[in-house]
Formats: sequence, C-alpha cells, structure tokens
Amino acid sequence: MPVDPQVQGLLDTMAAMNMPPLHTQTVAAARQSMEMGNMSGAPEQVHKIGDRKIPGPAGDIPVRIYTPAEGNSLPLLMYFHGGGFVIGSLETHDGVCRSLANAAQSIVVAVDYRLAPEHPFPAAPEDCYAATKWVAEHAAELHGDAERLAVSGDSAGGNLSAVVSLMARDRGGPKIVFQLLIYPVTDYYLPGTPSIRENGDGYFLTRDAMIWFVNHYVPSGTDLDNPYLHPLRAKDLSGLPPAFVITAEYDPLRDEGEHYAQRLRDAGVTVRTKRYNGVIHGFFSMAGVIDQAKVALSDAASVLHEAFAL
Repeated sequence: MPVDPQVQGLLDTMAAMNMPPLHTQTVAAARQSMEMGNMSGAPEQVHKIGDRKIPGPAGDIPVRIYTPAEGNSLPLLMYFHGGGFVIGSLETHDGVCRSLANAAQSIVVAVDYRLAPEHPFPAAPEDCYAATKWVAEHAAELHGDAERLAVSGDSAGGNLSAVVSLMARDRGGPKIVFQLLIYPVTDYYLPGTPSIRENGDGYFLTRDAMIWFVNHYVPSGTDLDNPYLHPLRAKDLSGLPPAFVITAEYDPLRDEGEHYAQRLRDAGVTVRTKRYNGVIHGFFSMAGVIDQAKVALSDAASVLHEAFAL
C-alpha cells in the first residue's frame, strides 16, 4: 500500500533538512544525531524510574529500571535499544520504555550495552545476556517475578533479544517466557532480500547505513553464520520462547524479520507476526509523529499481557 501520509511528511521533512547520510558521518556525529532526533512524543509519567549499574562480563553495565506501579512480583521485560550496535542509548529509547512499562504493566529494564566500534561483536550480546541473567537472579529485589521474564528490543535490539533467547537456551537459563522482536536484524545484508532491494534507499534506514553498521560491529574474519551474530543462520531454533515479530512494509529488514518468524514456526515455536503497512524502519519509536506507532505499542502490550497471563 502507499506510504502512510504521516511517514511521507516525515521523509519530506528529513530530505529538506539536507543532513549528510548516516554512512558518511563519523560515529560521534551519528550518535549525536540520534540523541537529538527523539520522535517518541511527550514522555509518559512512570511510577518509579531509577538508574543503576550491574555487573557485566567486562565491568559494570548501566541499566534504567522503569517500575509502573507499587507491588511485588510484577512481570519483567528486558529492553535492548536499536541503533545498529553503534549508536543509541538509554536516552534515545526512554520514551518507548516508559510507554511499554505503563502499557504492559511490567517492570522494564533497559540495558546500556557496550557499543561498536569501541566494543565490537560479541560485546553487545554478552552484556545483554549478563544483564538478563542478573535480573532473573535479582527479580525479588526489583519487586519482579523471575517466572515472568521476557526480552524485547528494536532493530539491533531485536537481534539482541533473539540472541539472548538463544544464549539462554544454550547455556541453561535464565528462563525467558517471551520475546518481542521489533523489526529485528537477523541476517547479513548480502546477497540481500527483496525488501533490501526495494527499500534500501529513501526510507530512513538505507542499505549503505546497514553496511556502515556492519563494518563497525563485525570484526574482520568473524564467522557470519554464528547464530549469536545472525540468528537466522542458526541450524536449530527449537526450544525458544514464543515470539511476537513486528515488521514494517517499507523497511529493508522486513523480509529477514518475517523469515526468522517462519523459521521459528517451522521449529515448533509459537509465533505471531504483524506487518505494519505504509511505515518505515524505526516507526515504533516515533509515536510523537506516526499514529501507527501507538497502534504497534498497544498491540505489543496486549501480547505481553497474554504472555505474562495478566
């Protein structure tokens, strides 16, 4: 279907700004641009928000904990932010985490994992797995329920959610009851799916930007079939948590997200998918300018409610 009018207006505005393409920017400039480009709307009030540091494989990992209400044994939702493993932070996804905490009535733990190129693969997934394991072990301290622990994230964060689910299966825990995968990175950009060819230029995330991210994140000589790098390459996807996979029509990553969902189904995993028509990569974090982001957030919260049996 045609590009959503709100999305087209956003794309026209961005084109008029004549900003340099991301793949031509320095890492520092790209990070600054993302910090300044918040489109999630006015931040929702959350009962309690606190920053702390937890132990990780290479030092402390900063996390931000969003608690939507008083009480104990609340569900726990890990959130891993997007940004190609190179950009993004607790701040860039603060609005999304606030909204998810309120809508899902779940404690959200956002993880400020190490970024490339300073810390290339496998730093990010190892940080996210360590954080998830710590939250499971300290659930009571957080007033959460370790038996209702889910993972979530957008783009690179969707990749990390899928990878943490694989790690938890392969390493004997922690128990993860659900994975919310928002237009996840699941594969390498070569040779390229139809959605990369169709949407790789002019729709916010470009193929050139994807190459830029990969070149920063993946060290030379890395096995590209490593499932902790590209989960679509995993030989066995059985025994993983149920999933809700969100994709966007005009997103280069659309096909690999949907292919991953089908691979999960083929492995016997319960999966729901929804392609949001007319929208672009990143739309989930754009509730301030794109109404479909609010619909997707509501859908995600509804599925999480069911997963947590609220």
